Amino acid sequence: MLMQRTGKIAVAAIMALSIVGSIPATQGHSDAAPAISVQLDHVPLKFDASPRIDQGVTYVPFRTVGEALGIDIKWNSKTQTVTAENTSKGKTTKVVLQVGSKTATVNGAKVKLAAAPVQREGRVLIPLSSFSSQFGVKTSWDQKTRTVSMISPQREMHLRGFYAVRAYHEIDLVPSMNSVAFGWSRIERDGQFTLEGKEYQIPAPAGEVTAQSIVADAASQQILPSLMVYALDGNGELTKVLSDSSLRQKSIEGIKAAVQDYGFGGVVLDFEGLGFKLDAKQQQQLLNEYVKELKQSLPQNIAISLALPPLNSAYKGYDYKTLATLADDLIIMAYQYNPVGTKAQVPEPNSLVNEAIELALQAGVPKEKLLLGISINSETPASVGDKLGLAKRYDLKGAAFWRLGLFRTYNTEMESAVEASVIKE
Repeated sequence: MLMQRTGKIAVAAIMALSIVGSIPATQGHSDAAPAISVQLDHVPLKFDASPRIDQGVTYVPFRTVGEALGIDIKWNSKTQTVTAENTSKGKTTKVVLQVGSKTATVNGAKVKLAAAPVQREGRVLIPLSSFSSQFGVKTSWDQKTRTVSMISPQREMHLRGFYAVRAYHEIDLVPSMNSVAFGWSRIERDGQFTLEGKEYQIPAPAGEVTAQSIVADAASQQILPSLMVYALDGNGELTKVLSDSSLRQKSIEGIKAAVQDYGFGGVVLDFEGLGFKLDAKQQQQLLNEYVKELKQSLPQNIAISLALPPLNSAYKGYDYKTLATLADDLIIMAYQYNPVGTKAQVPEPNSLVNEAIELALQAGVPKEKLLLGISINSETPASVGDKLGLAKRYDLKGAAFWRLGLFRTYNTEMESAVEASVIKE
């Protein structure tokens, strides 16, 4: 079950140090061998110095690997030592390696290494398997492609689930989330905000279970319940709302009333389709102004989030940088890259998801305000870890799953696959 555990998988600080020599080489020196590639969670790592193999040991620049794994890395040029430190729930693992020394210090204890860190061309290179094993990373070698594959360890992060109308059969997944966005409202094509639409509506009571009780139950478990508001600009209808002060105000009043009536602690705006047909800059400004007005109208303790198309999509009407200053966080909907009509369970391309994250960060959005949106409809138990690995690699705030009602639709192993990679913070 995708449920919070009382403790995180412990860092394997001293175990498996001897596997440093387990990655073989057909040649003894990297300068005579084909290039080596290193993948973390099936996505290539970019290095500022090339990985190399010496005497069967694979060496990589220490900072790149450490930062990708969320490990704090420090270099002391005077003592020629690398200090790698990781803290989880108050427990710190500290590893100290010294250039030229086969002895490491792990939480104060001396541990023998099969190979020593080296310095080449102004970069400190560390034995990959030795270093990664100390922090619970699974490492394998493909001799044919000369590829090192690393699978990152489980990590805590903020997890958000989208709970739509047909999600009640998986309501038991809610406790595994830090926050839940309830997809029960939309702005209709005529510009009117509604909780009674055909696609999104407040669910009918089922005995003692009501919309209010579901929201209250989440809040009682310290899970932030938010109202998701969906709108689409397929024929310019969303632009019409954003451009009309009267429609704008009515929708904001409707959102404010729903938040109060149902006890929501936040609002997630899922406004889609902007910047495809109409002027992108103008639509960016309209959305920015709408979010400002909404923020001013809601109580200060109500969180605001936006689910946004990725910056490498066809929809350019989203000013990520400004929206990040207005909202508590942004969700990158890094999916629907596959052609229309693609069957379910065809994973989104890792390269495009990676690019979407990089573009958001380059746009000036702080990583602590970004959640990576993951479509469960697209991913498989084998591929969902790749996407979560990217969220971990860039140290994002967390991940958002569309949607809870799909977790068991295709494969009951999805919950376990997610939990193997991340758990709620």
